[in-house]
Amino acid sequence: MTHICLFEDETVEHFRPLVDIRPVYDLRTGMWTNLERLRQVFPDASVFLHCRDALANVSRERYKASVNRIPADLDVLFVNGRLLLDEAALEQLKELQNGAGSRVLRAGGSIAAAWMPSAGIDITGGRYLSAEDFGDPAVVSADGLTFIDRIWNILDRLPHMIELDYGRAVGHYNILERPNAEVHDRAVLTNPERIFTGKGVRIAAGAILDATRGPIYIDDEASVLENAVLKGPLYLGWKSQAKVGAHLEGSAFGPRVNVNGEVQGTVIHSYSNKGHAGYLGDSYVGVWCNFGAGTNSSNLKNDYGEVSLYDAVEGDFVRTGRQFIGLIMGDHSKCGIATMFNTGTVVGTFCNLFGDGFQPRHIRSFSWGSPADGYVDYRVDKALRVAHAVAARRDIELSKAEEELLQVVAASAMG
Repeated sequence: MTHICLFEDETVEHFRPLVDIRPVYDLRTGMWTNLERLRQVFPDASVFLHCRDALANVSRERYKASVNRIPADLDVLFVNGRLLLDEAALEQLKELQNGAGSRVLRAGGSIAAAWMPSAGIDITGGRYLSAEDFGDPAVVSADGLTFIDRIWNILDRLPHMIELDYGRAVGHYNILERPNAEVHDRAVLTNPERIFTGKGVRIAAGAILDATRGPIYIDDEASVLENAVLKGPLYLGWKSQAKVGAHLEGSAFGPRVNVNGEVQGTVIHSYSNKGHAGYLGDSYVGVWCNFGAGTNSSNLKNDYGEVSLYDAVEGDFVRTGRQFIGLIMGDHSKCGIATMFNTGTVVGTFCNLFGDGFQPRHIRSFSWGSPADGYVDYRVDKALRVAHAVAARRDIELSKAEEELLQVVAASAMG
């Protein structure tokens, strides 16, 4: 049996607030997260997980895997959680295991993977792994590997990864047969050979699904309602809903997402609600977020210049090399009706925002307030009550471990 350990290195700090309550390999980077992708590619492998100690209890619950512990004397393939598992990466991971003795696959300044026979590496402390943890093995230079080093790298590679995941998921399935889906005869499917519909999918009258520029995958029990327009490459996750009149393009929406308005080049991780009109482009939205009616986010500066984005490591705005970046919103954050977000705005975990005018371009986690009246600390007891109420609406119970993790994030944010 193959034994694989996904690990975190110190670069993941650049992904805050999106990694406040999840390891980096649980960021959605296409149809799937890197963890989901690994389990698809290596279905028979025994998967171990390494993460920051604060995330360990939640990760054990959430991913049903051994966390920060590997039994002695196993031959283990360590894989960096930031490595995108495309065809080039998979080929080199397989080759790495075929060599004699310990070997490390390096790409630039990062360890992409390490093959460690009789591993013996102590990951119980939950600290970041670095080159020193793997000793002094033979070094193999990597070729053509892709890492996500910063948040915007996910958006850079999103269309390609949706295409790649689609190909793996569909395989040899006869895509023109849709016995398990309800497709109205007045729905329009352009390039239907590139449109997958799962079990229990409903596509209503007047919906348009256009796979001319990329495939479209509608996962089990998802719905595309009347007059919604979906343009590929696009993924609509389990039990998600494209609402009446939505215009969605080049995006990935995880499980239980309600989405409306115009959304382009964006990831909404899961269990979030953008149920009303308004624009969201080139953005990343976490879990349990909610957008008030008429909320809009700019993704382009008036001078068409390069967008900067707040980086938690630098404690300042940094250059992205991108002309288009919209909103980065951490988990559990909410905004009221007609909220306005400027180009390249970063909203932390568990913020409650409202009021007239543009929100600041960086709002720290556990903030409550408006541009006019300012911002105060979001009381943790009140925040947790909201988290329980929101989860209960989806028949999910917030666990004790999740509560404790949110308290850690709050304490860190409020300093």
